[in-house]
Amino acid sequence: MRRLVLIAVPYLWLLALFLIPFLIVLKISLSDTALAIPPYTPTLDLGAGWAGVKAFFTGLDFENFWFLTTDELYWKAYLSSLQIALLSTIMTLMVGYPIAYGMAQARDEWRPTLMLLVILPFWTSFLIRVYAWMGILSREGLLNQFLLWTGVTNEPLTILNTDTAVYIGIVYTYLPFMVLPIYAALEKLDESLLEAAEDLGCSRASAFWLVTVPLSKSGIIAGCFLVFIPALGEFVIPSLLGGSQTLMIGKVLWEEFFNNRDWPVASAVAVILLLILIIPIILFQRNEQKQREAEG
Repeated sequence: MRRLVLIAVPYLWLLALFLIPFLIVLKISLSDTALAIPPYTPTLDLGAGWAGVKAFFTGLDFENFWFLTTDELYWKAYLSSLQIALLSTIMTLMVGYPIAYGMAQARDEWRPTLMLLVILPFWTSFLIRVYAWMGILSREGLLNQFLLWTGVTNEPLTILNTDTAVYIGIVYTYLPFMVLPIYAALEKLDESLLEAAEDLGCSRASAFWLVTVPLSKSGIIAGCFLVFIPALGEFVIPSLLGGSQTLMIGKVLWEEFFNNRDWPVASAVAVILLLILIIPIILFQRNEQKQREAEG
């Protein structure tokens, strides 16, 4: 009975906070737009009995999903989101791996302090941190003032409201999600393996690429998934730091819900986005399972 209760708790959590909301969104995606409250039809009328239930199911269709394939705005938004999320993940890895490696190589008494510095941004509101980057990257911001003061440039650079600002915001925001898994993998690295590699003729650089990087592969994979999955559906960063030409599916989803008030199309966009995200989520879970089996 205790095992049943323990197993039932996470499944009830997933049922209440994932499956039921997903079914609601899926139902809305199969509906049609209507000038009503709620702004879609059909709605289930239990007072009409079996006729109401029959009318409810017969009124559902896949026209919204077909519409997404005919309008190039949506598939371009998906492709643009995939591109931005992928490049942001690569850049976050390039920045985060040296940080995690430096933390793992630091003395034991310094590691808690370095860990604190990595997670310190989480103590501040995410929205405030993004707004701060607006002040830094604007034409009158701190970055341009510094570049003008040092003589690197003669006129302010246009960084805000570009894709470059979006990449900067994503890398900064999700950097801890990349650093922490890699640091956890590097911290457990046996230094004797590096010494053995050097005794066998490897240079320090060769030992790093042949020993350190492969043994930290689990942390790299976990960090990449933790960055790529939320970056794909990001809305706040492209809305505040990106310009009108920055096309991401999160912005399109928000505009369909609140500007166009087209809930069925917005729900169809959300369903397809979830189906796209299922692939890296499944791959991440398989990687975690293989890691646990290897440690066991």
